[in-house]
Amino acid sequence: MPSIILNTAIPGPNSQAIVARRDAAVSRGAARLTGIAVASGDGATVTDVDGNTYIDFAGGIGTLALGHTPAEVVSAIREQADKLIHMCSIVATYEPYVDVCERLNALVPGDFAKKTTLLNSGAEAVEAAVKIARAHTGRQALIVFEGAYHGRTNMTMGMTSKYALFKHGFGPFPAEIYRLPFPNPYRRPAGMSEDVYIDLCIEQFDHALIAQVAPPAVAAVVVETVQGEGGFLPLPPRFAAHLRARCTEHGMLYVADEVQAGMGRTGKLFAVEHYDLVPDLLVCGKSIAAGMPLAAVTGRAEIMDAPHPGGLGGTYSGNPVACAAALAALDTLASDAFQRRAMQVGQRLRAHLEGLQSTFPDIIGEVRGLGPMLAMELVKRDGHRTPDPELTNAINAENLKRGLITLRAGLYSNCLRFLPALNITDAQIDEGMAVLAEGIVAARASVA
Repeated sequence: MPSIILNTAIPGPNSQAIVARRDAAVSRGAARLTGIAVASGDGATVTDVDGNTYIDFAGGIGTLALGHTPAEVVSAIREQADKLIHMCSIVATYEPYVDVCERLNALVPGDFAKKTTLLNSGAEAVEAAVKIARAHTGRQALIVFEGAYHGRTNMTMGMTSKYALFKHGFGPFPAEIYRLPFPNPYRRPAGMSEDVYIDLCIEQFDHALIAQVAPPAVAAVVVETVQGEGGFLPLPPRFAAHLRARCTEHGMLYVADEVQAGMGRTGKLFAVEHYDLVPDLLVCGKSIAAGMPLAAVTGRAEIMDAPHPGGLGGTYSGNPVACAAALAALDTLASDAFQRRAMQVGQRLRAHLEGLQSTFPDIIGEVRGLGPMLAMELVKRDGHRTPDPELTNAINAENLKRGLITLRAGLYSNCLRFLPALNITDAQIDEGMAVLAEGIVAARASVA
């Protein structure tokens, strides 16, 4: 029985009507990637207001590792809403907030005392991590990386790499942010081996500590364990180990941004668990509360206690309903069974994507990622690995027509990223990949 059910052309008339209302009422700066209006979701699928059901490989841009409306989370939300919807953790303490912090303190890697603070979004949490790092070290400078995405607040826009899409017209941005190259083996210099290229990236990092900013000025090195918007580029292990060593050597804090890569997305609860590496601060969000707004910073207790009382927090940070959702979600996300299944999902997805790469080697330059956090990079048929964002957009459009929701990513907007529910069925993976193959054929012909 297929999961995709299409009753109308896409978008259908009811979707078109609601989207037209949105376009009339909502700031155009609030991006809209598709023309469908969704009425409900279940697991790995969503149904629009015209009764069309899609397989969702976008997953709320990574917030739905447990899929849409997981029963245990829905039940926890209902139960909590009956008791307490909001209080504000600044005014009084409520147990779900404490429970989430205790759970994260136990789950985040590191054999030392830890503390946590809760926020609403990944951007807020990254900014809180910056405040914590500066308070602890008494330093101001930050090192970030090309291809990074850290959020849309002014501070996190300053830390984010992709200028035209996220930053154009919004400056000035904060000072004391130093951006260094992030290793991208696919785009290494021609003729250079991957090992030599990683050596070069390490040398560039060390050179920057002399040429751009001195270590005694650096509060933190903030890095995504797997770049999300940057195109699902995992940190090469040797480069990650070097960052950790330099941070330890110079008293710079290692801040792992796992807003997108954490919460089971790579097949482990935290992506750093794939590495022999413990960050000083870890930022998580997105799937932590199965779609409810919640994010967190967890780290060494003495570092987390550096800000003065009142320096952290917000009206809705750690809302009790979101915390209840997180507790239910973490029960599943942290389980061995869920992580085993996530790795199986990744293996099946990768096999399909590598098969497509073999079929279309002229346009699929690379399949990459960590576990089930996978992407493919689209290039022009010129033999020079020239990014092809037009083809990428065309494939997304063709997929949607056929009932599959996919998203772009990458510094050049030429990658397709795959963020399905990690409890998706094998049949749904196969069905979605068959649609993707059709979409590639149609898009390839249309942009030839």
